[in-house]
Amino acid sequence: MKTAKKVDLRKQFKYLYSPPVNAIQTVDAPLMNFLTVKGSGDTTSAAFQKAIRTLYNLSFTTKFSVKKEEGIDYPVMALEGLWWTSNRTGEFNLQAARKNWNWTLMIMQPDFVTRDRIADSAARISERGRSLEPFQLVAFSEGLAAQIMHIGPYSTEAPTIEKIRSFIRENGFTTNGKHHEIYLGDPRRATPSKLRTILRQPIRKAQG
Repeated sequence: MKTAKKVDLRKQFKYLYSPPVNAIQTVDAPLMNFLTVKGSGDTTSAAFQKAIRTLYNLSFTTKFSVKKEEGIDYPVMALEGLWWTSNRTGEFNLQAARKNWNWTLMIMQPDFVTRDRIADSAARISERGRSLEPFQLVAFSEGLAAQIMHIGPYSTEAPTIEKIRSFIRENGFTTNGKHHEIYLGDPRRATPSKLRTILRQPIRKAQG
């Protein structure tokens, strides 16, 4: 059997997915393709859990079909989320009622994964009798952003978020997009105190 060509996405994008724990870094996030599912409400809701299953089912089905049919192997990347509570400003208030939370869950895909390939994966999943939430494959670019690694439960993110916001204000920046979280830890397997979450906020130079 011919050995599959390996594409090391984690190494290629290490600068985006390995920030320091106690220090904020700035990164320039390029245009990348993401599978996305949009929704609103609590993270314990059925819709949120279905969105996660949809993204992972599509991502793994696509990975295996690409490896089998094209001889290319690559890792399924981390689950990510864009969060906001104000449609006017795009800002996220962690203390707001969870029913008012808006989110876009997403998983990055290599650039050789096409919409046709994703559609083929969706058809295969449907043939197995599994349902999928409405999804899209979209190109997304954040550009300049500030980020930091948060260690611990998601419920304790507020001080770390405020640390980023203070950095933004003190260095002459303003926010330029939605609050972004990247989930490197699996809450189903890791203890809450050991969860690793990248908190990222797109920024731009403030005017005046």
